[in-house]
Amino acid sequence: MRALKFAWLCVAAAALAALGGCGGTDQDDLQQWMAEQRAAVKPTVPPITEPKKFTPQAYTQAALVEPFDSSKLTQALRRDSSQPSTSGLIAPELARRKEALESFPLDAMAMVGSMNKNGQMVALVRVDKLLYQVRAGNYLGLNYGRITRIGETEVAVREIVQDAAGEWIERAATLELQEKAK
Repeated sequence: MRALKFAWLCVAAAALAALGGCGGTDQDDLQQWMAEQRAAVKPTVPPITEPKKFTPQAYTQAALVEPFDSSKLTQALRRDSSQPSTSGLIAPELARRKEALESFPLDAMAMVGSMNKNGQMVALVRVDKLLYQVRAGNYLGLNYGRITRIGETEVAVREIVQDAAGEWIERAATLELQEKAK
């Protein structure tokens, strides 16, 4: 029993000695240095400039047609119908048989090369890990795209799309040569 009390007494003495070592003057020195640094630093805040005086402007367009009114659209359609339209000249060829590459969007295609075959430029286009040879005049893409020119680094395509008013318009697009990333 005495040995057990002695062991507890030794453990308690060791714990007191360890706790006594924690409270030193290093903390006091650090606290004093931090207080000196805070006192030495004075923040400089520039003064806020005076705000500019707001002068309201009178709305002078109240007598005109509102931009989002249906009568504005009616006026624009009436004005456009009085002018001769050239959009009737542009339309997709719906009666022809579709080619294989017309079932893929242009952004799913990648030009991976070109070659001169019997004096005619041929582009190599990759779609879904398959390689296709295309020539000027071939169709590709979902928007009735027709190849107009094949160069060494790009394929020029003329697409026929509908604008917001439902008119058919031409739009130029290109497929650029894609080099394999390493």
